[in-house]
Amino acid sequence: MEKNIVVIKGDGIGPEIVTEAVKVMRKVAAVYGHAFRFEEVAAGGCAIDQFGQCLPQESLDKCLAADSVLLGAVGGPKWDGVDKNNRPEKALLRIRSAMGLYANLRPAKIFPQLSSASPLKKEIVDAGIDFVMARELIGGIYFGEHKTVEVGGEEQATDIMAYSTHEIERIARVAFETARKRGKKVVSVEKSNVLDCSRLWKKVVAAVAAQYPDVAYSTMLVDNCAMQIVKNPAQFDVIVTENMFGDILSDEASMITGSIGMIPSSSLGDGTNGMYEPIHGSAPDIAGQNIANPVGTILSGAMMLKYSFDMAAESDAIERAVSQVLDEGYRTTDIFSAGMKLVSCSEMGDLVAARIR
Repeated sequence: MEKNIVVIKGDGIGPEIVTEAVKVMRKVAAVYGHAFRFEEVAAGGCAIDQFGQCLPQESLDKCLAADSVLLGAVGGPKWDGVDKNNRPEKALLRIRSAMGLYANLRPAKIFPQLSSASPLKKEIVDAGIDFVMARELIGGIYFGEHKTVEVGGEEQATDIMAYSTHEIERIARVAFETARKRGKKVVSVEKSNVLDCSRLWKKVVAAVAAQYPDVAYSTMLVDNCAMQIVKNPAQFDVIVTENMFGDILSDEASMITGSIGMIPSSSLGDGTNGMYEPIHGSAPDIAGQNIANPVGTILSGAMMLKYSFDMAAESDAIERAVSQVLDEGYRTTDIFSAGMKLVSCSEMGDLVAARIR
């Protein structure tokens, strides 16, 4: 099978971690007889430095034409002073919107080898952490109108959250279809006791739930969900929620697994050409030191193989290789503990690639 993959290395540690993910995917291609062609494009802060804009049109066009996109990370304090419409993060919002990537799937799953790294009590971790956050990605407050005006001699800022029925329906279907392949439970998270958007959300998701009688369905207010994720994460299978709530809750969920550097994500639409990225940021404080954890990016590549290319066996091979490396005691600095073997970012990539069978 031949696939064209656009690579956005981005800023900070992005180039380091993406390099290792590509290394692993090249090994997969060699072992399984595929041809993966990788083409690097600029987006984010590096694109601002090089072209004066966070997302050159050529970069976007190549993303749209590719079979899939692999992203490292964008942003950093270096670009805090640029115009708000040209910030590095705007590149991601524009790519997601142009590609129609409305569904962000983030697994929160703890590797048993790293259970001691979780900040939660042992008895909570031992009960199990294995759920998926299905976050609506191209609607809500992040894509609404934003303005700051002067009223009565002071500044007043307004950000509009808006959702329509079809936007809610399509992410709800992704959540229920995902649950059918897992534990067959969906929890819809909103703030319907306060927000009109959430009341519509609750109404529409309930209507979709009626079409999936084999999936257990419940609702939860977002503040309660934030507490339940740290109190009893084992109760969750699939959580579906809107853009801003999902942004916050998925970051919380990632930290209870022990390290944000281990978690991949996929952004999908109605087609197959999704965008895959680790959930962490650009970490400019450690950029260029070869100490970043590339596993989240490597596992993002595994998600690409599974969800965009229908290569389940190849995806599983990457996950097994990561697990084997952890079993053997190799750790990057963020997950290192006494008695383990400390390795660099590039060494971790080499170790995982060498175990692809």
